[in-house]
Amino acid sequence: MMASSYNAKEEDGHITVSGPGGGTLKNKKPDNTAFKQQRLPAWQPILTAGTVLPAFFVIGLIFIPIGIGLYVTSNNIKEFESNVFMYYGLSNFYQNHRRYVKSRDDSQLNGDIDSLMNPSKECEPYARNENKPIAPCGAIANSMFNDTLELFYIDPNGTKTQIPLMKTGIAWWTDKHVKFRNPGGNPNLTAAFQGTTKPINWRKAVYELDTDSQNNGFTNEDFIVWMRTAALPTFRKLYRIIQKNNNVVPTLPRGNYSLEVVYNYPVRSFEGRKRLILSTISWMGGKNPFLGIAYITVGSVCFFLGIVLFIIHHKYGNRSNSADIPN
Repeated sequence: MMASSYNAKEEDGHITVSGPGGGTLKNKKPDNTAFKQQRLPAWQPILTAGTVLPAFFVIGLIFIPIGIGLYVTSNNIKEFESNVFMYYGLSNFYQNHRRYVKSRDDSQLNGDIDSLMNPSKECEPYARNENKPIAPCGAIANSMFNDTLELFYIDPNGTKTQIPLMKTGIAWWTDKHVKFRNPGGNPNLTAAFQGTTKPINWRKAVYELDTDSQNNGFTNEDFIVWMRTAALPTFRKLYRIIQKNNNVVPTLPRGNYSLEVVYNYPVRSFEGRKRLILSTISWMGGKNPFLGIAYITVGSVCFFLGIVLFIIHHKYGNRSNSADIPN
């Protein structure tokens, strides 16, 4: 019988075992290094009154002026001057619902032929209708806003003059030229979408959204604006732009106006409301006081907490430091 011997030696977390058969076995213990054994130098802040109180006051003193500036800027946005932006607004419409947000096929919207004829399962139950693929598929496209809004200026003599509304230039450039493309690059959209059917709630096919070939099909800007889902249940989306003609005459002169709405979009089913907003924009966008109010609120809360903690520290801090410690 042949005798055997084993030698084990631990070096940097590895155990080497040798025997008659040769070979080396290593255990799974991490290397004995500063990184793997978590011995790297670290810094842990010690929160004291001397560090916390100034932080609260500094945040308050910075955020409150910023909030006031944002709020004043938002409120100073004038209506009916410069270029005027026309928005439609919806309330109680939850575009941020998880299943609703996922109900789309981005490959189809980007012009992929295979996805056009075979929509993603994420689009169910709005992927097919009468054994034909829906283009565009999904719940977002199916619920697209389709009211028609027209604005008229009423002259003092009672004559109605229609205000020209621009329907292009309302979508993001990246959406218009990168994310949304018509299938195959075919200028004949009727042929490009042959074999598909319109969404269930639509009144017309996707290739009939506009007579302008550059603003039709998946590249229609009303459609693109709608497909960028809103984060809150009450939201507005850009509908049209009223361009400023010159620097002398206001874009929308003072007077009476008439809004004519072709009512196609029902809101009673989700207890919602529709509205029209006319507004200019500033360096911070459209009129929206939320950001300014948020800054003012955070700054005020921090400043208030700083005062409260300062009073508590002043009243009880010295007492704790001077308390007798028993032997």
